[in-house]
Amino acid sequence: MEFRHTSVLLEETIDNLNIRPDGIYVDGTLGGGGHSFHIAEKLSAGGRLVGIDQDDEAIEAATKRLLPYEDHVTIVRSNYRNVKKVLTDLQIDAIDGMMLDLGVSSYQLDNPERGFSYMVDTALDMRMDRRQSLTAGDIVNSFSQQELFRIIRDYGEDKFAQNIAKHIVSAREKAPIETTGQLNAIIDAAIPIKMKKTGGHPSKKTFQAIRIACNKELEVLEDTIDTMIDLLKPGGRLCIITFHSLEDRIVKNAFRRNENPCICPPEFPVCVCGKVSKGRVITKKPILPSDEEMEENARSKSAKLRVFERG
Repeated sequence: MEFRHTSVLLEETIDNLNIRPDGIYVDGTLGGGGHSFHIAEKLSAGGRLVGIDQDDEAIEAATKRLLPYEDHVTIVRSNYRNVKKVLTDLQIDAIDGMMLDLGVSSYQLDNPERGFSYMVDTALDMRMDRRQSLTAGDIVNSFSQQELFRIIRDYGEDKFAQNIAKHIVSAREKAPIETTGQLNAIIDAAIPIKMKKTGGHPSKKTFQAIRIACNKELEVLEDTIDTMIDLLKPGGRLCIITFHSLEDRIVKNAFRRNENPCICPPEFPVCVCGKVSKGRVITKKPILPSDEEMEENARSKSAKLRVFERG
């Protein structure tokens, strides 16, 4: 299957990176190389792009796509949480910009072998990095009912999380849950009939929750934003595209904290905590896709772009 993914908020992201031809840039979620291609074409011989992705198929696709710019592009198979080590290994101390396009790619969703989609009956996998041992199947079949409830409630924001977790545990006592189709049927049975008429596919929220847990997506994001900002040169920018409220909230709060880190009580006349601002939030409100983009690419509808500039 060919690796396909339509880059969301492409022009907006490239514009907000303020690309300098001789600058050093990082795409922390390389995917098929859509955003990276447009970054690379703006670089001169003195510029450099580092592309990071944990998905072997994404690495293969991006390598082919970025071949015209191979002289100033370096591709590394890793998780963006390791960006500091990746750059240290490349003898890079600071960068002019970095971007993340979070979530799951169109290719990962559409490829039945990957087990991300509730639309096709296939093995429960959902690993973005197939070198890791933990799969969605392991979570569904071995996590406790309380752990499953917490995952579905917190990461899927599903009000039927308790009942879904209960049905999963009950079903696996009879036989292991091995496919997306089996999990679909279990979720369907746990949701009241009248609630299935609204709110989209019954499995959407649970599948999102299990995928996030399997790949530790929110933990990685929360743990890495400060590091990415620290790596920026003065004037350098960090652009992050999110696809649901959980990701967006983490980015918004982290950007605000780095802009105004002071923890002194409001009544203090002057700051005594010593925490210094690292820069400014460029996007007081997130940048959203245009009506035209949402019409052409339905998966862009939930996308939000936030931008931070290093001081």
